Formats: sequence, structure tokens, C-alpha cells
Amino acid sequence: MQEKNEEDHQQVLNKIYEVGIDEVGKGAVFGPVFSAVIVLTEKNELILKKFGVKDSKKLTPKIRELLVPKILLLSSDYGIGQSSVREIEKLGIREATELSMIRALKKLREKPSELIVDGPLLLRPWNGIQKNIVSGDSKFIAIASASIIAKVSRDNLMERLEKKYPGYLIFKNKGYGTSEHLSIIKKNGLTRLHRKSFLKKSNLI
Repeated sequence: MQEKNEEDHQQVLNKIYEVGIDEVGKGAVFGPVFSAVIVLTEKNELILKKFGVKDSKKLTPKIRELLVPKILLLSSDYGIGQSSVREIEKLGIREATELSMIRALKKLREKPSELIVDGPLLLRPWNGIQKNIVSGDSKFIAIASASIIAKVSRDNLMERLEKKYPGYLIFKNKGYGTSEHLSIIKKNGLTRLHRKSFLKKSNLI
């Protein structure tokens, strides 16, 4: 009977809430990968849409920063997770990204019965129902909100790492392999937070 009640509770939860998850930094050559999961009611989705929440890549850094407190205030729950460069090197980028997502999900107070995942790839370690949505951050406010939270969280870390690794323009390139960033790597060498295997595999160094 208890199992049935829990199942009914989860079904009710997902009728009320939309749970979206997204990652940021998967394609970077420096620093960790971040993920965020956001739980929203339909009512608060509409409010956030009116505030201008959409795919984080289509927003300016200033607008993303302004939206963060609104998203956190209106979300019923949220979680942020990350995987380190060491984990990316050891596990590979897909598995490390999945690990960051699972860490974000574990921070939720309750396990969602259904998860909306941005992109075409299954979150393999997740044993609940999931829907993969290509360009989901343009279609679902919960995913768009997650993309903003993950992006701002990672960008804030990049700003701090800029001071630790001066000369690599980390805050400017956010750890991505821009031509400027790659030319600096060739000149100054790699730091311990550069994804060496990633750079070698892509023939970038």
C-alpha cells in the first residue's frame, strides 16, 4: 500500500511540476562541466517566460545574472552539480556530464518521476522516466531556467579562475577553445585545469 501511495504521489508531483535539466561547459577545453535541474509549476513557468527566461545562449550575461534570483525564487526546488577536469579526463566527457547531472538531481528534496533532458542523449544512470528534447532550452522554461543557472554558476567560477590562471583570458573565453585561447595555450602551455585528452583528441594542441 505504501508503494502505491508513493507512486500516486509521484504522479501528482509530475502533473503539478515540470522538471528540466541541462549542462554547460561540455564542449569547453578548460574547467569543469556544470549541470542544473529546476522544478517549476506551470504558473511559475508562465511568470518566468514573461520575465524573459529563454535559452541562456540567447541572453546577455547581464540579463542572465538578473534572472538568476527570479528563477531561484520561483522554482519549487533546484540542484546544481559539476564534474571536475580530473573526472572528465578519467571518465570521458559524456560520463562526466552524466555524473554532474546525477549530482544535481541528488540535491532535490524529492526524486521526480519524470525528467526532461536537454539534447538527444539519454541520461544513462537515471532510472526514472525521461524525455530527451533536442533544443529543449528553446522549448521548455524549466530547461531554459536550468541552462541559465548552470551557465551563471560556471561563469562565476571562470571569473574566479581568471585570477588563479592569469594570462589565459579565462573569463573572456569561459574556458572554450577560441582561436585566441588556443594560441595562448601554444605560447604558455597547459594548466592543470585544461582538458589535455580533449585537446589532443581534437588535434587542438
